[in-house]
Amino acid sequence: MVTKLESLTLRARENPKCKFTSLAHLLSEDFLKECFRELKRDKASGIDGVTVQGYEVNLEDNLKDLVGRLKAKRYRPQPVRRVYIPKPDGSKRGLGIPAVEDKIVQMGIKKILEAIFEVDFMDVSYGFRPNRSCHDALDVLDKAIMTKPINYVVDMDIEKFFDTIDHGWLMRCLRERVIDTSLLRLIVRFLKAGVMEEGKYVEVDKGTPQGGIISPILANIYLHYILDLWFEKAVKRQLTGYVGLIRYGDDFVVCFQRGDEAKAFEEMLKQRLDKFGLRIAEGKSRVIGFGRCEWEKAQQEGRKVATFDFLGFTHYCDKTRRGKFKLGRKTSSKRFRQKVKAANQWLKRVRNQVTLAEWWKVYRLKLLGHYRYYGISGNMLALRGFFKETSALAYKWINRRSQKKSFTYAQYRNFKKYNPLPEPKIYHLTYTLSSH
Repeated sequence: MVTKLESLTLRARENPKCKFTSLAHLLSEDFLKECFRELKRDKASGIDGVTVQGYEVNLEDNLKDLVGRLKAKRYRPQPVRRVYIPKPDGSKRGLGIPAVEDKIVQMGIKKILEAIFEVDFMDVSYGFRPNRSCHDALDVLDKAIMTKPINYVVDMDIEKFFDTIDHGWLMRCLRERVIDTSLLRLIVRFLKAGVMEEGKYVEVDKGTPQGGIISPILANIYLHYILDLWFEKAVKRQLTGYVGLIRYGDDFVVCFQRGDEAKAFEEMLKQRLDKFGLRIAEGKSRVIGFGRCEWEKAQQEGRKVATFDFLGFTHYCDKTRRGKFKLGRKTSSKRFRQKVKAANQWLKRVRNQVTLAEWWKVYRLKLLGHYRYYGISGNMLALRGFFKETSALAYKWINRRSQKKSFTYAQYRNFKKYNPLPEPKIYHLTYTLSSH
């Protein structure tokens, strides 16, 4: 199957105008079996209650039946099960959980679309793409601010992006490369499958459910045509100063040399997004003075430079030990509170479910996961803060297992001595350019 996908990539690369007419037949039993193997085992089930393990019991028969329905065009995705997860600002984000069978087909479509569109995607986009990560985007931003003449940052947020994607425009974007009606019909069926919420069926006429395997690639295709290409082909040609876009999914920042161009872009962007049924989140979008010159000016005037958040970090103007400008980064306070709160809820829930020895191992892994993401040059203080707060919470919940306090702090210290927690550590070094 890999060779078939590679041949799609090759054709897409050789001919940027090539439109693919025959793709749905790739969703064969063997290919879908590979897709099934890639599904995460521990995820919640969809509205039919079937788990990955349950589906696997009769895997061969299930896949044979699925492929039969796909070929006969009788396959219909089930509505997604809507669950809500709390956001740091008190609101809730809706997640759609598809049925296992639908996840398998989505995984197949994702691989096919990725094989074709990945060669078209631009360097400015980092989210949900093979061999690219948040840290790559952060690194590029660091190098741009340290080495380019940047004086302004446009910090933008698209309001409820995944919920407001326009289906008509999305299909037009897809048809730039795919004209296989069978595959396009399948994608439309996924978009229109609807939502089950508290036992009620809700129809949808826009958006793509967050939580669906296919959603990130569809979002990237949409924003490739609506934002990245437009920025490269239309916006850049009108500007005289330096400008750079860095996008991770629907989260992006744009760096400018000139303030008038940054302001003009803000207006252009609003109009552009409006055309495609998207809106800028008013409270979260602004143009700020930022960078080396802005910092030097602020030093002379005795004021602080504004900060901006991107990918869970607050970016601010800092100085090296020698007093020179550098880009500073720390875990954003919003994200820090969110992570501590999540750790507290997990500790509260787990303390009575399994033994201390068992959940302590998981707690260690959770700490390591946190360090691996937030362990970026200059962020040691926030890492230590997270370590300290969660360690204190762990002690609190160990003592809530019974009515009387059964564990003194001396015993806790002793327990930690023989079962040490991983210490905060910097995993991503970005200050290679600070001395420039």
